[in-house]
This record gives sequence, structure tokens and C-alpha cells, in this order.
Amino acid sequence: MSLHQRQQQKPQVGDPNPPSPHPPSPLLPHPFSTFTKPLLLLLSLLLLSLLFFRFQAHYNFSSSAQSPLARWRDYTLSQAATFVAKNGTVILCAVSYPYLPFLNNWLISVARQSHHDQVLVVAEDYATLFAVNERWPGHAVLVPPVPDTQTAHKFGSQGFFNFTSRRPRHLLQILDLGYNVMYNDVDMVWLADPFPYLVETHDVYFTDDMAAVKPLDHPHGLPPPGKKGRPYICSCMIYLRPTSGAKFLLKKWIEEMQEQPWSKKQKANDQPAFNWALNKTVSQVDMYLLPQAAFPTGGLYFKNKTWVRETKGMHVIIHNNYIIGFEKKIKRFREYGLWLADDYSHESPLGKI
Repeated sequence: MSLHQRQQQKPQVGDPNPPSPHPPSPLLPHPFSTFTKPLLLLLSLLLLSLLFFRFQAHYNFSSSAQSPLARWRDYTLSQAATFVAKNGTVILCAVSYPYLPFLNNWLISVARQSHHDQVLVVAEDYATLFAVNERWPGHAVLVPPVPDTQTAHKFGSQGFFNFTSRRPRHLLQILDLGYNVMYNDVDMVWLADPFPYLVETHDVYFTDDMAAVKPLDHPHGLPPPGKKGRPYICSCMIYLRPTSGAKFLLKKWIEEMQEQPWSKKQKANDQPAFNWALNKTVSQVDMYLLPQAAFPTGGLYFKNKTWVRETKGMHVIIHNNYIIGFEKKIKRFREYGLWLADDYSHESPLGKI
């Protein structure tokens, strides 16, 4: 036995006072037992909260991403006209997606005359509807059904006819709401404010599409019919008041298009029908031909430099017609300093497109 080992004391037989054994140690709690359950409960709650907030954030993001889609799909022409109308007037244009650069160019010129807040874009496809309303909420509306976007911008196609034939219905609906309405094609540029020319109380105002020079004091009634038995009024710049005469004209325009539908042989558009309607209602509608010097057709403004020089300072709205094709129109606008979309997009409510 090692000297350093303690001998275990054995009780002696017969010892009246044997040493008592060590009392059992009391059962001590586990160092974490007091906090384990509450801690686990707290961690569970935190985890659940984290999952909830992540789900909520995802839901909110998804909702915000989808809400414009749902909102603008259900947006009606009546709601849109009420939203944009100022001084009882709506400025209307109809645009398909390929024409967005022209829309922006036109809008810059309108904004320079402080009338852009009155503009309502009738989007002819969902891409245009969302592109405009994403940048400029409430200023675009889509009126079903959606035309064929592949052909709607090709002049002379059935898609182009379907696209333009919707125009009088849109105008009539706005008149029925009690608003004045100006329609513009977006291959136009405003050089001055046109509204001082619309101060009288005629039913409808329009421009001549003929390039022949008129005297500055030319008559303002409907011009006489041409070789085809009808006048040559442009359907791309029209101003109407919510009168019975203006509504009667639009209904007649719609009827004329129904009687002269598009065919491969006769590739119609809305303008001949508009002229037939004017010719047939001239005695029942108060019509006003706007001055040529202020509202020239493209066949005059871009092709008669002498006339342009002689009427300098009188031009109000320039129409880039008498030419077909996006690139050709843009090229001509640039040559005349009228393509604003590249350098002045910051002036447009849409910004850079």
C-alpha cells in the first residue's frame, strides 16, 4: 500500500458508532435547463417572424409589380378622358409601339406650348399602354379589341385600316362625355399654340390635305369636291366640340367606313370615308377649314420653299405626310430641324425612349 494512499476505513464489527456514509448529493439542475425551453420558444418565434416578413416582402413586391398591369388593363377611356381633360378639352392621339419615337417627338412640341397635360394616348397594343403609363401614369388607355400589331403601322394594309377605323369611335365617345377633343397624328410637330385658332363655336375644325397654294384670306368652308367627287380634307388633325352636329358627322364617318371596307383591290383607310361624311353632312354641320398658312400639309411645307419663306412665322402645326416609312419621315424631320426626340427628350413627360 502506498504511503500516499488513504486507507479505506472499515467499520469494526461491534462498533456502536460506525461512520455514517456520505449523504447523497442533491440533484442539481442542468446549467441550461432553466433557460432552454424559453430560449427555444424565442428562437422559434424569431424564425417564424423572419419567414413571415420575407414572405410579406415578396408578396408586396409581387403585388407592386403586378398592380400596374392589372390597373391599366381595366382602365377605361371614360376614366382616362376625365383624368386628362383640362379646360373641358382632351388632346387625343392613337399610337402603336413602333411609333413611340414619333409620339415622344410630338409630345416635346406639345409640351413647349404647355398643353401636354391634356394629352391622352390611345394605345393600340399592350406594350404601348404599359410603356407610356409606366413613365406617365394615367395618360394612356387601351380600348379593346387590340389590333394586329404586326400590320397596324403599314400604310395600305388591312391592319392599318383597322387601326385608323377606330378613330371616330374614340372621338365620339369623348364627345359623349361632354369634352372638346383635338385629334393629332403623331408625325406632327407643333411650332405654336393652335388653340387661338379654335376660339369660335363651330362643330368641327379641319385642315386641307391639298398642296396647292391658297391665298392667305382663303374661305374657311368645306372646299369643293375634287376629281373623285369628294374633298381632300386631312383626317389627321381634327378639332370637335361636343355638339349634335359634330356627333352626327362622326356617326356618318363610321357608316361610310362600314360601307367601304378594306379589300386587296381597294386598300382603303379612314380618310376617304371622312371626306365622304363631310360632303354628305355639309348642310347639317358647322364646319371650319383652318388657315393653310398655319396648318400646312406636308406636301406643301416640305416641297415649296418659296411658300415656306413667304409664310415664315405663321406656321403652327406641321404634318410630315406625303411620305411613307419611319426612317424617311425621321430623316426629313431632321433635315428641317423638327426631330426633337434625340436632343430634347428631357422636355417630354416620357423622357428618353
